[in-house]
Amino acid sequence: MSKKKTKFFNKEERPWVLIDAKDGVLGRLSTRIAKILQGKNKPTYSPNFLCGDRVVVINAKHVKVTGNKWEDKRYDKYSGYPSGRKEIRFKDLMKKNPSRILYLSVKGMLPKNWLGKRELRSLKIYPESKHLHAAQSPKEVKV
Repeated sequence: MSKKKTKFFNKEERPWVLIDAKDGVLGRLSTRIAKILQGKNKPTYSPNFLCGDRVVVINAKHVKVTGNKWEDKRYDKYSGYPSGRKEIRFKDLMKKNPSRILYLSVKGMLPKNWLGKRELRSLKIYPESKHLHAAQSPKEVKV
């Protein structure tokens, strides 16, 4: 009888990746970012290990949406208290904090557990082309 040998790749190298969001469609861009954060683009992917790359997104304020989402899409949050629900429209949030839109979109596509929270910490989003991660020499990826 032979023993099964399972290979674990928990010592995976996690390089930095730079993504330019200029003129990218929000949903399509978010799915690609979520796959990179999870490591699903690597042959060593394992669903229970942190094996995804670190992602830096620039030009988040230039992201596009299709259809009537600019007017109709709404984001809400609830504090847990009576009348603690707050709602903000897409175009108002885009003026206030354009990075938050991409952040919330990617967050919804990651697993809802401790691993998803750890993967989300590896995401850095900047509204303009200037970012603070030049020292990590991120590799630019086309999405």
